[in-house]
Amino acid sequence: MRAKKTRIKALVLFSGGLDSILAVKLLQEQDIDVTGISFVSYFFNADLAEKAAKNLNIKLKIVDFSDEHLTLVKNPHYGYGKAINPCIDCHLMMIKKTKERLEKFDFVATGEVLGERPMSQNKQALELIEKQSGLKGYLLRPLSAKLLESTIVEKQGLVNRDKLLDISGRSRKMQMVLAEKWGIKEYPTPAGGCCLTDLQFAHRFKEMLKYWPDCGGNDVLLLKLGRHFWERENLIIVGRNEQENKEIKKLSQKGDLLIEPKEFPGPSILIRSKTKILNQSLIRAKELMIKYAHKQRSIIK
Repeated sequence: MRAKKTRIKALVLFSGGLDSILAVKLLQEQDIDVTGISFVSYFFNADLAEKAAKNLNIKLKIVDFSDEHLTLVKNPHYGYGKAINPCIDCHLMMIKKTKERLEKFDFVATGEVLGERPMSQNKQALELIEKQSGLKGYLLRPLSAKLLESTIVEKQGLVNRDKLLDISGRSRKMQMVLAEKWGIKEYPTPAGGCCLTDLQFAHRFKEMLKYWPDCGGNDVLLLKLGRHFWERENLIIVGRNEQENKEIKKLSQKGDLLIEPKEFPGPSILIRSKTKILNQSLIRAKELMIKYAHKQRSIIK
């Protein structure tokens, strides 16, 4: 009896964005068994990836590398983009960690598109990531494969190069055509899931690094909440609504001063210091409580 043919297996770096969805679809069209791998940190989660993986009916591995990633973000080897996004370093770290899980797979694929992102997806950056990751010849970019050097994966016939694409540039016109062809109706905007690309968040984070270069994960999570005011090395955070007040309270820790309004509508205020809480910070917090409680009462009326 003829032995059953073993399906080729690919591990795909999967964000749940349109490009990574299409990369999976292109491989599925060649009857390749696809498993997605998604990373979570203090700056992004796997919510979109989980939803998209379910729609594509693929397995999804989720890797939490929050602390290691935070260390990288503070001091990236290849620098930042327009905000505080170390895209080359970040992507390289993900690819290296994906390689560590390659034992049961034939190759790694990503949804990268040549020229789509000037910093991390130019030809030089793509080649650098492939070389530094240790995946030379086994890192496939299905959406732009025909514009790049043939991989070992293609040369060995594991993937049919003729059925891969030659997409390049920042326009997503071709991707949208493919999405319509395959009935993909829901997909996020590019880079929509990473707060490191957000200019307001970047400003807050840079300011935090100035005062607290050794800031930890809990500190970073606070950057996503409330209004922020610095009194020297003291950070004062003022909640903007009931939900933020609850989140701020959850993130409060030993050494913080949490001020909550009693018997009147107003914001919760958290004061955090890496040394000591200053009297000036207490005075400022009182002023902010009065200011924003007054605004909240005006809205309620």
